[in-house]
Amino acid sequence: MSSFTCLMISPEQFKILLPLACAWAEEQERLILRDGVPLTQPQIADARRIGVADPDRVRLRVVDKIPTPAHRELRMAAEATGFLSPMTVGLTLRYGIFIRSDFWGNRALVVHELVHTWQYERLGGFMAFLQQYLQECITIGYPAAPLEQEAKRIEAEISAR
Repeated sequence: MSSFTCLMISPEQFKILLPLACAWAEEQERLILRDGVPLTQPQIADARRIGVADPDRVRLRVVDKIPTPAHRELRMAAEATGFLSPMTVGLTLRYGIFIRSDFWGNRALVVHELVHTWQYERLGGFMAFLQQYLQECITIGYPAAPLEQEAKRIEAEISAR
């Protein structure tokens, strides 16, 4: 029995949902880039420490609640993997980052999300990042996923400075 079965997402469903997830992520990034605010100078410095190639492109957008996809199956998959839940306080969609209002100004969270921006760059964009990240969330579980663990490790290193 694969981990896909445990989370009720088959490999076939994943192949169908991945392009939908990419389209949703790209749409959300466009909204954040349009309505968000640029990084502050200290945030740009953190982004550079992480290795973000183009920190001037990054925008932060404060929201009361992290948005979820309108597409029913995509929303259910996001919730099932732990990728999105009522507990989600930040969400990176390449250069667009949602920050929940009660965490606005939280340096550690912004650093964590900037690591995901760097991962998007390193892996080559939406499809490559989301394929790996979501696959890890499905097969290993969100908290233990290697990309998530990398973000937590770098967040701890940079936030401690």
